[in-house]
Amino acid sequence: MKAPVRAADETAPLSMTPNVAGGIMLPSLDMETAALVQLAAVLAGGSESQVRVALADVVGRVRDVWVDEVILQTYLFAGFPRALNAAREWRRLSGVPAPEQDLYGIEEPLERQEKGEATCSTVYGRFYERLRVNIHALHPALDRWMVEEGYGKVLSRAPLDLARRELCVVAACAIARQDRQLHSHLHGALHAGAAEATVSAALDVIAPLLHADDVRRYQGLWARVLGK
Repeated sequence: MKAPVRAADETAPLSMTPNVAGGIMLPSLDMETAALVQLAAVLAGGSESQVRVALADVVGRVRDVWVDEVILQTYLFAGFPRALNAAREWRRLSGVPAPEQDLYGIEEPLERQEKGEATCSTVYGRFYERLRVNIHALHPALDRWMVEEGYGKVLSRAPLDLARRELCVVAACAIARQDRQLHSHLHGALHAGAAEATVSAALDVIAPLLHADDVRRYQGLWARVLGK
């Protein structure tokens, strides 16, 4: 599985404009981010051979630390085995050794909680409080893990900004056919600083990896997110 990487403007420089929340705004989809989003989809739903091809394809095209971060967050959306297998292949293909220490780990429980609440609130916006109530009603442990583990320990890590993380989450949810979560993270990508055109371009990038029926359904879902 090796689809062409397409972007809104393939000649555009990497765009990193601070947003009002102190994060990054993405007014367009640069080629590096497009390749990262495509990789996120394959890591979450591709076969082992497809994962190898996708990882080989980003060597020298996507900064190493971004690939590391997308591999790490893959375990949240596709499970630990996929993250482990991807990390093993990435070390082999890139020749980049793992750091001796995790310089970006958020280990202190209170900091995880605070960062997790802030990041989750950014992603869900006005729906945040209702989300917490709904998830707590499913199980208090899921609510705690979502905030501390998902949004605190993983999605708040510094090396990859939240806008790009959310585009990668969109890719993972789309290829896994998780429509409810995809709907949430399409909103989340906008809330995190990705422009409408950037999200649309990210959906175009992963479209060749999806079934035609899924592409049509997700385009309809995206239109509803935009209120069209």
